[in-house]
Amino acid sequence: MSSVLDTPPVALAAAPSAEPRPLTDGFHLVIDALKLNGIDTIYGLPGIPITDLTRLAQAEGMRVISFRHEQHAGNAAAAAGFLTGKPGICLTVSAPGFLNGLTALANATVNCFPMILVSGSSEREIVDLQQGDYEEMDQLNAAKPFCKAAFRILHAQDIGIGIARAIRSAVSGRPGGVYLDLPAKLFSQTMDAVAGRNSLVKVVDAAPRQLPAPDSVQRALEVIKGAKRPLILLGKGAAYARADAEIRALVENSGIPYLPMSMAKGLLPDTHPQSAGAARSYALAEADVVVLVGARLNWLLSHGKGKTWGADKGAKQFVQIDIAPTEIDSNVPIAAPLVGDIGSCVAALNAGIGAGWAKPPAAWVGAIAERRDKNLTKMAATLALDPAPMNFHSALAAIRDLVKQRPDAVIVNEGANTLDFARSIVDMYEPRKRLDCGTWGIMGIGMGFSVAAAVETGKPVIAIEGDSAFGFSGMEVETICRYNLPVCIVVFNNNGVYKGTDVNLSGGADPAPTVFVKGSRYDLMMEAFGGKGVVARTRQELARALDEAVASGRPTLINAIIDETAGTESGRITNLNPAKAAIK
Repeated sequence: MSSVLDTPPVALAAAPSAEPRPLTDGFHLVIDALKLNGIDTIYGLPGIPITDLTRLAQAEGMRVISFRHEQHAGNAAAAAGFLTGKPGICLTVSAPGFLNGLTALANATVNCFPMILVSGSSEREIVDLQQGDYEEMDQLNAAKPFCKAAFRILHAQDIGIGIARAIRSAVSGRPGGVYLDLPAKLFSQTMDAVAGRNSLVKVVDAAPRQLPAPDSVQRALEVIKGAKRPLILLGKGAAYARADAEIRALVENSGIPYLPMSMAKGLLPDTHPQSAGAARSYALAEADVVVLVGARLNWLLSHGKGKTWGADKGAKQFVQIDIAPTEIDSNVPIAAPLVGDIGSCVAALNAGIGAGWAKPPAAWVGAIAERRDKNLTKMAATLALDPAPMNFHSALAAIRDLVKQRPDAVIVNEGANTLDFARSIVDMYEPRKRLDCGTWGIMGIGMGFSVAAAVETGKPVIAIEGDSAFGFSGMEVETICRYNLPVCIVVFNNNGVYKGTDVNLSGGADPAPTVFVKGSRYDLMMEAFGGKGVVARTRQELARALDEAVASGRPTLINAIIDETAGTESGRITNLNPAKAAIK
């Protein structure tokens, strides 16, 4: 019997070398992690150290929309988050680019829009020792006060987890902004391709339903049943929730009048018989029970206090639906908190509104209808006028007529007077078709929101812009032209901030701080980049230009010449401008 030891030695051939396993790197892992989670669009601005990331993302089939300024890319990402329910991605360079995107990140957080600001950054070891690296900045800690969460990824094998955490943070609970810090040398790190693929995470149920407690639902129903003058108030959270059918059922089955905040317009058509939009002041002051659906009692609603709410008419009771328990009692006591996701909470209320439900008293419904119809008749008479030059009402009447014919068009709106008048004049018919400056009242969202609306919906976009508001982001008309987006910008040109008639109180040669160059040709900006520019001096010219722009789908800017005396100081929030009250 032989054994291995007995076997005579033989010459062994050299074993062939194993084929090298394929590698991947940080660039591709970031792209693959985003694509795995259904994110197919990046809004940003290329530069060190993320230029190659934009090139590779485009090569891998993602859409990369490159802007002229990071703040507008950030605003686009925030609007994309609101429109899609997925976190919009803004990609910036380090330090100054990051800071440019930070305003948009903060605005997204305040407005509860899911967004992730992804910024390249300098190397940690140099930043921490403050050794003076290129664009050195501790971006992670700078971002923390302005977002829901902030993460930094240092190792390629952690990219999958880092992006998953950012996505879940952005969309779960109350949505908001998230910061993701990617140091430059992360991108060049390599690892085994199979291990890299296995390290990626597909987020499951990123925004799970949060069911309200049954006793909370019953309490809310009892408060509503006891109301003599109930009102449903819809906020933009209700629009974001995509619980359109449930919300409509709540309104119509209960018979309660409803009042939409500006970005909730269209959840039910503004022409709906239960809409109290044209009787807003009366409804807020006289209601005894108010059901808040995705709306916060912040400054936009006078914090639920004072004359706006009829403080002299006795205490009100509030039913508040919100996913964040900390929002309850933030300004006034809430009689019936209903904590959970809006769809589940509204569905639970609907289940309790069955046979035997008593509709609101006819006197209350009739009183709102009477005031609404009276105000609408008065508004119709104003809109029928055709002054020369145009004022805000006559110009907005042309846009109102177009939206009635094209209810699928997305309206973007910012300014002072332009914003205030448009909210009450331009009716909306479909949900999530109106984007404006929102909770912060921030200017400069116009072009970023317009780009995102066109990219994410494919529908025509009409940006209603004050000339001052347009100035914040006007250079992005080049972006609109470069991507050939169906955006029509209407600049309400009255030669200044609020209006163009202020004078230098010193008598000096400089113009007043609120006055612009007279007769500015904003339309030529659009023509400079290949779009169509139009000057409209009458309502008829504006209507014709709007029709042509929407029909053509071409980038268009209409320079709408408005009577420079038509505006009012600070629009409808003069009370927030104490200096104006002091100057007589």
